[in-house]
Amino acid sequence: MSVLVVGLSHKSAPVSVLERAAVGGDTLGKLLHEVALLPDIAETFVISTCNRVEVYAEVGRFHGGVAGMCELLSRYSGIPAQELTSCLYVHYEDRAVQHLLAVSSGLESMVVGEDQILGQVRSALKLAGDQGTLGRSLRDLGRLALRTGKRARAETGIDRLGLSLVSVGIDLAVPAPGDVSKNEGTRLSGLHVLVVGAGAMSGLAVATVARAGAARVTVANRTRAKAERLAAGVAGVASTVADFADLPAAIAAADLVISCTGAANLVITEAIVREVLAGRRPGHELVLLDLAMPRDVAPAVADLPGARVIGMDELRGTGGGVGTDEVTAVRAIVEEEFAAYGSAVRAARVTPTVVALRTKAATVVDAELSRLAGRLSEEGVSGRALEEMAQTVRRVVDKLLHAPTVRVKELASSPDGEEYAAALRVLFDLDPRTVDAVTRAELESPNLNDLEGNQ
Repeated sequence: MSVLVVGLSHKSAPVSVLERAAVGGDTLGKLLHEVALLPDIAETFVISTCNRVEVYAEVGRFHGGVAGMCELLSRYSGIPAQELTSCLYVHYEDRAVQHLLAVSSGLESMVVGEDQILGQVRSALKLAGDQGTLGRSLRDLGRLALRTGKRARAETGIDRLGLSLVSVGIDLAVPAPGDVSKNEGTRLSGLHVLVVGAGAMSGLAVATVARAGAARVTVANRTRAKAERLAAGVAGVASTVADFADLPAAIAAADLVISCTGAANLVITEAIVREVLAGRRPGHELVLLDLAMPRDVAPAVADLPGARVIGMDELRGTGGGVGTDEVTAVRAIVEEEFAAYGSAVRAARVTPTVVALRTKAATVVDAELSRLAGRLSEEGVSGRALEEMAQTVRRVVDKLLHAPTVRVKELASSPDGEEYAAALRVLFDLDPRTVDAVTRAELESPNLNDLEGNQ
């Protein structure tokens, strides 16, 4: 079995395609189950964010896995296969592992170094675990990705500014005069910010605008209780809540609107914004930062005089001010973790052979000791003496096997390690069925550590 990823992101697809391809809620659970049911796939998880949709799977056949995953992505997105295929990328085996580590480290994000992706990868793994589509192989790979992402942030300066789509969007919406570091806490001083939505991105938006010195924050959401909980968590800034029915009035009162709902349809329509602009004083520009996928703000709003829309197209390719040194340092961490992973995987592949060898040796020893005990008991040898002889024979066999089994595990971590395992199977005439049985037992045994363990 090998790791395969099929996906699309801001690097391979326009925003118009990404917003159609986005999968969430119950639909994401259904997609997971359908992928898992494909004949060539053993386990799977899906990372679905505002700028990427990636299906990871443990597959038995490359072409069968790719074909099945592409067909499901087309069906769930409603994008014709021919149109979608031109936006997809495929990574297999080592490249798939390296890609996931780079994603978790923030190297593949729209804003390089943004810190949300690590939580999004963790959520993707947890959902797959809850849905029963995550097996031992991808669980271990996910654990590696989370560890790599944490190392990248702890050991380098890639997220030293706490950058995210929200903070970069605010930079574009309200440019800071002079030294950014000196103006960060007063960027939004005196401004009234409306946050539409009450999910994770909205929570990040509220926290970011509060840090930037906003005078007032209003949270609007379809479920008022969620908006109230989010507004109540704002420290040091006046906060209010607005119902969706009063959205035009809330927009009219705001200097900056940040919209990041999970709605399937447009939330801020052209009609709403026309109504707001009609009553707005001349020269008072309305700025809307649309961070939703699919988009919340109608495209036509950008053409209205007095309105400025900043969406994913404007954020595409922003580097977040992360320097080359930080990126280089993170890439070094990714390579180090990948190399360690490769060695561990190769070493693990020889384990069934070693177990099968020791099992065969134990079987032979037990059979010979049984025959010896039968002969010696007739000659009056005591049970205590027989026990001592049995222990001695087992110690001798263990010592004889110790050096070659330890050495073959060491050699197995090299790129050609499988050849040593194969040689061991031939030299000791091991039954392939025994080796396969051990392998299946390894794969089917429960993994007692959850995704948060040993990170």
